[in-house]
Amino acid sequence: MRVSHRMTSEMAQRIRYIAGDFLAASIAWFLFNIIRYIDVEEPQGTNYSSLWDFLSCPNVILGQILFPMLMIGIYYLSGYYNNPFFKSRIEEMLTTVSSSVVGSIAIFFIAIINDPIPDRASNYELILMLWGLLFMVVWVERLCITQFGINRIRRHHWKFPTLIVGEAHKSVALYDRLSKSARTTGYDIVGFVNTDAVSHGVAENMTTTAYPPEMEVFRIEDIKEVCRDRGIKNLIVATDDKDGNDTFALLNKLFSLELPILISPTLFHLITGKQKLRDVAGEPLVDISFPSMSQSTANLKRWGDAFVSAITLTLLSPLMALLAIAIKLDSKGPVLYRQERIGYHKKPFKILKFRTMRVDAESHGPQLSSTDDPRITRLGRIMRKYRLDELPQFWNVLVGDMSIVGPRPEREFFIRQILQRAPYYALIHQVRPGITSWGMVRHGYASDVDGMIDRLQYDLLYIANVSLMVDLKILVYTVNTVFTGKGV
Repeated sequence: MRVSHRMTSEMAQRIRYIAGDFLAASIAWFLFNIIRYIDVEEPQGTNYSSLWDFLSCPNVILGQILFPMLMIGIYYLSGYYNNPFFKSRIEEMLTTVSSSVVGSIAIFFIAIINDPIPDRASNYELILMLWGLLFMVVWVERLCITQFGINRIRRHHWKFPTLIVGEAHKSVALYDRLSKSARTTGYDIVGFVNTDAVSHGVAENMTTTAYPPEMEVFRIEDIKEVCRDRGIKNLIVATDDKDGNDTFALLNKLFSLELPILISPTLFHLITGKQKLRDVAGEPLVDISFPSMSQSTANLKRWGDAFVSAITLTLLSPLMALLAIAIKLDSKGPVLYRQERIGYHKKPFKILKFRTMRVDAESHGPQLSSTDDPRITRLGRIMRKYRLDELPQFWNVLVGDMSIVGPRPEREFFIRQILQRAPYYALIHQVRPGITSWGMVRHGYASDVDGMIDRLQYDLLYIANVSLMVDLKILVYTVNTVFTGKGV
């Protein structure tokens, strides 16, 4: 029941924002058309005999329907609807400002530029009026809906089932601070997950006496089932880790749950060197399950990936067909090579590649390839040199398993080896894996685990600095690698 209520409140709040934005954008566009008629249409002596005649013309009515829909698309790309709860008032204002600017410019060039405007100054005035209306009407509407949500949380009508994961003494201390906090965060602590046995090698003897008697205590091995059965929406990590290694091991277990993972700023700084708070007024917690990029960047990156992949698969389909025929003629076996890799939030997926090795290449178990690997076919050597074997992965990008730019996905067999020597590899799962990466263009293919760890340094730098501009730079380097044949 708790799960359905939480899902209903989240969906309902998102619908409120979308419906409110549509209504507010409609009002702003309607008011702008009145101003537009008074300032432009009426003085120019057009065919419209009255304001009603102008507002009821087919083009204006069509715009009254289409332009609010355009604004909803812009608001979606801005990331405003990604999380309907815990919105920052300042970020909300800045997002509304920037979205209104983009929308005003787009609407001007679509609909207003052909108006009989006498001078350029009037153009600027119209854009400013449209922007002002869009911003003010939408911002006021959003403030009302956001305040409604805050009130629901403060009155405990909306609660978010949460587990505290960590050592007993740290978990209880955090629980006490959250319980005594005057600010209601909405975190409904439903239990604890004890990691003392994991951290200290103690088998099956969790110390439960330190926990509040009314709270349940679970084993880390059972956390997946607990999260599913209790409808958990947040995980708060409370550890006394000095070097971060135990925390990395814990994060590696938690990423696969695909839930927000909140940690203290001190611990976040220890493992990433950066600080980004989720809540300034309440208990300071940082969401480590996502990289430090804006919601608009995340949305634009995903939709850009899908668009570019669809175009690439369409334009390069003749080349891919020729490669498929050549592979069949060159060696026995299937054209495509499918292999399980670990992706975003540790979700397994089947990566697609053109086959470049003999079908019995891994008959003795998983093996990495090298430059002079005898298992590589004649055609496969050429495809690897120019990265042509990676082309089918644009399908992985299209369906959402991968991104065009991101850390290369690895197999579980090698991930276990990497984690033993570089526990911070767990942070890789914050983003979707990519066809190309900073590590690939700087380091190339890895022939052993040492090479994977060396490449990892670049991938972690990418996650710390992810942006559309960084992606573009990596793509430029990748194109240079492809055309110069430096892909081996």
